[in-house]
Amino acid sequence: MSTETVYQLNPLFRLQWEEAQQCYVLLYPEGMVQLGASSAEILKCIDGEKSVQMIADDLSAKFDDDSVAGDVIEFFDVAAKQGWLNANT
Repeated sequence: MSTETVYQLNPLFRLQWEEAQQCYVLLYPEGMVQLGASSAEILKCIDGEKSVQMIADDLSAKFDDDSVAGDVIEFFDVAAKQGWLNANT
């Protein structure tokens, strides 16, 4: 995975707030994935136009913490391998 890759959410998944769990979830035909706050924050930034690096930079600035970028990049790698994301080509 390159940090210049632009992703979009796999159309089989839908990100939404789930009131019953008080957290964001990824819904898909076979079930649901409960997300931690940081994972949800990253997924909310995916718009099919910003690269992984752009999102990492945005979130580092938002939380005033340069160490966030590495965690964001690692999340993208895992999420793409899980099939949650598709590269926008």
